[in-house]
Amino acid sequence: MDESWRNELQEFLAIPSVSADPAHREDVKQAGEWVCDFIRRAGGSAELTPFGEKELALGEFPASHDPDNAPTVLVYGHFDVQPPAPLELWESDPYELTIKDEWAYARGIADDKGQVFILLKAAQRLVEQNALPVNLRFVCDGEEEIGGTTIVDWIASDHVGADAAIIFDAGMLRIDVPAFDLATRGLVAFDVKVRTGERDLHSGMYGGAALNAIHVLMRLFQSVLAGPDGRLPEPLRQGIAAPTPEELAAWATLPPGSDELRDQGARALDATAAEQFYTRTWAEPSADVNGIIGGKPGLRNTTLSVQASGEFTIRLAPGQEVDVIGAAAEQLLRAAAPEGADVEIAWTGSPPSLFRPDAPAIQLGLDAFEKVLGVRPLLVRSGGTLPIMRALADKGTATIFTGFALPESNLHSPNERFLVRYFAQGVDTAAELYTELGKLPTT
Repeated sequence: MDESWRNELQEFLAIPSVSADPAHREDVKQAGEWVCDFIRRAGGSAELTPFGEKELALGEFPASHDPDNAPTVLVYGHFDVQPPAPLELWESDPYELTIKDEWAYARGIADDKGQVFILLKAAQRLVEQNALPVNLRFVCDGEEEIGGTTIVDWIASDHVGADAAIIFDAGMLRIDVPAFDLATRGLVAFDVKVRTGERDLHSGMYGGAALNAIHVLMRLFQSVLAGPDGRLPEPLRQGIAAPTPEELAAWATLPPGSDELRDQGARALDATAAEQFYTRTWAEPSADVNGIIGGKPGLRNTTLSVQASGEFTIRLAPGQEVDVIGAAAEQLLRAAAPEGADVEIAWTGSPPSLFRPDAPAIQLGLDAFEKVLGVRPLLVRSGGTLPIMRALADKGTATIFTGFALPESNLHSPNERFLVRYFAQGVDTAAELYTELGKLPTT
């Protein structure tokens, strides 16, 4: 790695911008200031700007020539990081950039400071070469790791807009196999409480005659879970946007689903789960019980419980809507409740996102990656939930969601790492990406 790059990146990584810890509130702001300082030093304008209860690093680089008629590209990243604990498992200081063999180690090196750095350095290069063909709008936040919505609120209120967006907060499927995530699944989270009487009862005296709240809760949850074929009940399948032939062709080149399950120490849900792995995790809804509270766990007792509670989540497939699926699930739950059971249900959610693979920005992005890396990225989807993706989709802003992290980058874990050669290749690729997006028609 170039020594000047290393020194700059070390400054950024040394800031312990842990958003989950209130004690690091000022460190998070300092990391945002670092982003703004970099943009100003590189020839742009930037300010750490209060928005709601938090701040955003907002910066701009005008196109080198005729900015009034150049396309505008929005670039997003986050400058907060996960806590480094447990520290005893780190082989080096988590806030000290350490290069060992072909890897660079530090908290945030892959998620997401190192990738924000790549996007900033690429912009700096083109500005210095007087060759930036697009107007770049950088917007970075310091609460991605705690699920903050400041960036979503900002996008909703933004009246300037962009012709395309870039997010480097993802990774390759494996070394030198880049990917573009065209979609994310949504999420509906449910809290369910059941009461079936005034007090717990002796199961010998009342078992078989009185309602058991734990049994009722289990019955409720069973009404929304997948059947023997792995599919959710039909009311929870409304609105699914099927993958395109181009997507399916890309997924067919991926490692078998059985390998993915095996590598995680997981066991298949049913006989066809491995074969349908990518479709199920990227393009289908799923439901999972996340916790149950009831009775006296860990103790052998003969009590009939009259109170129980639990949480479950539904991952929404692209195309589905929070309100529709949330209401359908609540109806299934209530229909499964026996007479005499008092049921309380509360839910909230984040919507899925979906971008067209034939969008000009996506196709130009694929061209740019192929020119630099010699391989065209695969078109995939993400099983996770990323609210900013839906916010951009609602604005009609085609988004290139990709990155250079790897499955073995230890995200959110000790010894987070990033392949050193991907810094140079990443900057080359990002610069080519900005250049290719200069071909976009302006709106």
